[in-house]
Amino acid sequence: VQLQASGGGLVQAGDSLRLSCDASARSGATYDMGWFRQAPGKEREFVAYISRSGGTTYYADSVKGRFTISRDTATNTVSLQIRSLKPEDTAVYYCAAKRNYGVATMTPSYDYWGQGTQVTVSS
Repeated sequence: VQLQASGGGLVQAGDSLRLSCDASARSGATYDMGWFRQAPGKEREFVAYISRSGGTTYYADSVKGRFTISRDTATNTVSLQIRSLKPEDTAVYYCAAKRNYGVATMTPSYDYWGQGTQVTVSS
């Protein structure tokens, strides 16, 4: 599967942003998906997870209430809606796919990664 993340940009604190990830697979296979982010000088961290059916979601405590992950199973697009952006949300955001079922928050659990999209939040 090839993953293509988009939607990042330079925004002001308090703004909203919607990131998208095209998770099309030639084989038609579907995957559980996750969003991660990596700020400068920091390790990549888990943000949100969604099951391949879209029925199960899971969030990092730090983003609960502000981030919403969703997916369109018809188009294999996974989105991350971010509200009330803060400067500490500044990072490169990555989407990732995993073959196995179940919630996963660790990077080694994911088999495929997109190239990332930069989100910069100014104060």
